[in-house]
Amino acid sequence: MSDDSPDDFGFSTLATRSGRHPTQEGEQSEPIFLTSSYTFASAAEAAARFSGEQPGNIYSRFTNPTVRAFEERLAKLERGERCVATSSGMSAILSTFMALLKAGDHIVSSRAIFGTTTVLLNQYMAKFGVETTFVPLADEAAWEAAIQSNTRLLFLESPSNPLTELADISRLAEIAHSAGALLVVDNCFCTPALQQPLVLGADVVIHSATKFLDGQGRCIGGAIVGSEELVGKDVYGFLRTAGPTMSPFNAWVFLKGLETLKLRMDAHCANALALAEWLAQHPRVERVHYPGLADHPQHALACRQQSGFGGIVSFEVKGGKDAAWKVVDAVKMISVTANLGDTKTTVTHPATTTHGRLTPEQRASAGIKDSLLRVAVGLEDFADIQADLARGLGG
Repeated sequence: MSDDSPDDFGFSTLATRSGRHPTQEGEQSEPIFLTSSYTFASAAEAAARFSGEQPGNIYSRFTNPTVRAFEERLAKLERGERCVATSSGMSAILSTFMALLKAGDHIVSSRAIFGTTTVLLNQYMAKFGVETTFVPLADEAAWEAAIQSNTRLLFLESPSNPLTELADISRLAEIAHSAGALLVVDNCFCTPALQQPLVLGADVVIHSATKFLDGQGRCIGGAIVGSEELVGKDVYGFLRTAGPTMSPFNAWVFLKGLETLKLRMDAHCANALALAEWLAQHPRVERVHYPGLADHPQHALACRQQSGFGGIVSFEVKGGKDAAWKVVDAVKMISVTANLGDTKTTVTHPATTTHGRLTPEQRASAGIKDSLLRVAVGLEDFADIQADLARGLGG
């Protein structure tokens, strides 16, 4: 099955079969094209390739068969027309901003985003004359009130990092489009296995492929999915010129990750829900943040726009930072790392890691308390995950 596979195939069929273009060798697994450049049959063919008159490979900074296979597969899964793969999740966000914005433009962004993205907007996009207004993720009135005449783009994560807040993507798409702006959604926590923002009205979807798309913590990469015009022309043009390129080897790893994505996400969801329910009853836990719990503020929304609740559980420990650090220091099996989306369960203290570069005021505004821990729930036996966290929680 090549990229012209029917769109009505099921998700897992597309995840294993789309984007395949077997060579004359007849290989079953996609090959890795480890080459920096490509040869041409003639000067005329080279000129036609470089001018865009003839499709084909030119230079692996922006044309590589293995990277293209990953792009085609992820575009199918997200129900988009085009995907551009990048060197990291942050480079995907940067590439989107640089390709679609100019000096004098305005962004409305959720406050509930990855700390490094906040730094990118405040310290670096601002240097190029792009202003950002931050609003509460779930407050639709605040999104509407923040729109200006020069607003070009609305940006959000849903679910958010690390509090798993949700936004009504369809409603924010309406708000954006009525203002002549674009809606860009970071779909890292759900992946297309659980949520497809383009189907809900978003214009662009961003991924850190490093996380659940890989699924085993092996490689760094990112991706942008959307229309042929926005992504295939504008974002691709930036990547071709600026070069935040995904390596062929990493693309091949991500291709393999996509093949098991649905199975893994279902397993992550099952373990995460069990953990959230246990933590919600624990006497040393102040509050649990997980969309699968009935008392989550957007539980009904999660049921409506997602097919699963995800693998991220955050919780507040009674006793503040010292108590939270005690839990982290007590684990013996769980990995203490800020990465997520791995088969191995990980735990981190957001206030001093992923959101540590924010000011105390910014953290408070985003709801990042010193007592907060984020667990990316892996695929181990649930009883072992529970027992490991219980060490620091006192049973």
